Amino acid sequence: MLNLTSSALKVYLALDPCDMRKSFNGLHTLASDQLQTATARDALFVFTNKRRNRIKLLYFDGTGTWVAAKRLEKGRFSWPAPSEPGQRRIKLQAEALQLLIDGVDLRGATFKPWYERPD
Repeated sequence: MLNLTSSALKVYLALDPCDMRKSFNGLHTLASDQLQTATARDALFVFTNKRRNRIKLLYFDGTGTWVAAKRLEKGRFSWPAPSEPGQRRIKLQAEALQLLIDGVDLRGATFKPWYERPD
């Protein structure tokens, strides 16, 4: 089961947009090749498109892989920008992902220490 409140959940957000036609295998390839992170239990990968109005989540729960998608009817997701040149992913707390999914724009606010985790 997908649990965004789990303290063991590791959330990796892809900073570059991807093709939203990708599903299980395509997103798994992006997670391992582009984000250079192996899919493991309690690892959640978040992808968006260029227009930032769709996201897909890739999650492995130990028994299988989940793909979940959300399309906004209007508006865009607030997506973080890279903090370093060449950065392709950031690691987030589950609470920050929930805020992003709920449409909270964190760019205009001061980021709290829990927003981005160090690797």
